[in-house]
Amino acid sequence: MSKVRIFALGGLDEDGKNMLVVEVDEKIFIIEAGLKYPDSETLGVEFIIPDFTYLIQNKERVKAIFITHAHDDVDAALPYLLKQINVPVYTGGMTSLMVREMLKREGVKNARVHRIKRNDTIRIAGVKVHTFPMTHAFPDNFGVAIASDQGYIVYTGEFIIDYDMMQEEYNCDLNLLSEFGKKGVLALMCESQGVERNGHTSPNHRITHLIEPIIESHRDGRILISTYFQSLFRIQEILDIAIKYRKKIYIHDDGLLHVLKLMEEMKYYHVPKELLVDRRNFSNAMEDVLVIISGQGKNLFRTMSNIANKEDPVVQFRSSDTIIIASPIVSGTQMEANYMENEIYKEGGTIFTLDSRQVLSMHPSKEDLKMMLYLFKPKYYIPVKGEYRHLYMNATLAMDMGNSTNNILVLDNGQVAEFADGEIVSTAQHLPLTDTMIDGKENWDVTGVVLKDREILSTDGVMIVAVGVHAKTKEIINGPDVQTRGVVYLKDAEQVVKEAGVMLEECIREAVKEKRYDNMEVRNEARDRITRFLVKKLGKRPMVLPVILEINA
Repeated sequence: MSKVRIFALGGLDEDGKNMLVVEVDEKIFIIEAGLKYPDSETLGVEFIIPDFTYLIQNKERVKAIFITHAHDDVDAALPYLLKQINVPVYTGGMTSLMVREMLKREGVKNARVHRIKRNDTIRIAGVKVHTFPMTHAFPDNFGVAIASDQGYIVYTGEFIIDYDMMQEEYNCDLNLLSEFGKKGVLALMCESQGVERNGHTSPNHRITHLIEPIIESHRDGRILISTYFQSLFRIQEILDIAIKYRKKIYIHDDGLLHVLKLMEEMKYYHVPKELLVDRRNFSNAMEDVLVIISGQGKNLFRTMSNIANKEDPVVQFRSSDTIIIASPIVSGTQMEANYMENEIYKEGGTIFTLDSRQVLSMHPSKEDLKMMLYLFKPKYYIPVKGEYRHLYMNATLAMDMGNSTNNILVLDNGQVAEFADGEIVSTAQHLPLTDTMIDGKENWDVTGVVLKDREILSTDGVMIVAVGVHAKTKEIINGPDVQTRGVVYLKDAEQVVKEAGVMLEECIREAVKEKRYDNMEVRNEARDRITRFLVKKLGKRPMVLPVILEINA
């Protein structure tokens, strides 16, 4: 029998950075390559991606990468991976267009991106891989079933069960899922982010019934509506209402305008050109227009705040505006969202906010997950995607449905589940993983030391103490010059600044006298001495940077 190994390089006990790995007979298949956005303590870091070390070390065995849809937590780490290993990417129609553009934008050349059907069977390196359509907020979303002689290894992708979904690019085929269950599923991996919610997610993912009455009652006025950039299903709902009432539409974000063009290219959606207002023709004085403002996470609320403060170059808030926040406030965005609402209320605006408890994100609730367990009938169940409490609750749900605790695997990132002869044989191996933090276009691996330095700078400030010495004699010939930022108000700290300069001079003179002068060692000694002095004097531990310039005089 073939040997099967399953593990995650990201996405377990965290929100985002999703990457699953399935090995069948030494052949490696990657499912998703996403990023996650940092918390407020990860200063200066733009985003975090998985540790690719294992994949790079075994790049000859990597046969394919499957990208289920075009959301950042699923595909945005792909350029960084493809710069390290050249491996074919398999994805759906709409996603393939966006992935190709992303790779081109990031300078990835010779990438092999294959467009596959949502219901497809392909053979890669002798292994059969099936895709099956699933309903999510992005069109062309699919799940993956990798065949082995121990049974299928199935990942559902992100999904909900919606019996009223009529659009082909969003629908799901439950009959197809049950066929895998009849043939035999070794392991099923299901996402866990919505497991705390009872019932089905549908129909509470839809917002038409909530925003249509608002738009209908404000037909002649201007409406600003905010929505997350990648929730295309929700954006289509908004557009449908505007089209129904023949209301002019202005798309604030060029990125969204481009995505709508791609949707039209795929024949998935069409906005009548006579309703779309071009940026060159848009005027802030226009009435009877729906302005769609899109973005990601905190940035969306910051954009809305800029509009409220009249700091946006195109759209400025007017007190007669009606504002709909169709992007429910989620974890990590509360501060920015609250600030935005305050600014709008200050200007006297009318604001309607959709409640995240009322409008659900398109992730599976308990009954959706139960449906997957019922259809696939897996021998082993592996909760994925979510914080630990989500994984635990997902595992508990499987137990409640009669699955044995021995057949439910709650793993850590890097923990390898190994199967042989249709049975789990080990979960003992743990791959060593370190998050890769990106703080700029190509700045890799921001270490803990760097983050600690940024934390110190943000809280206690910096003091730079500089002197110039004769290059040969080491005699002090100018300085000391002391500069501080964020340490103490200089007017009140003349003595502190003077003392810091004296300490650096003393360290240099002592080292020269004792014939042990070394530029680096003297600076380290001065740093320690000045830091101890500042802690005692000010109760603060700023970053101290002594500078000794050796001058050829």
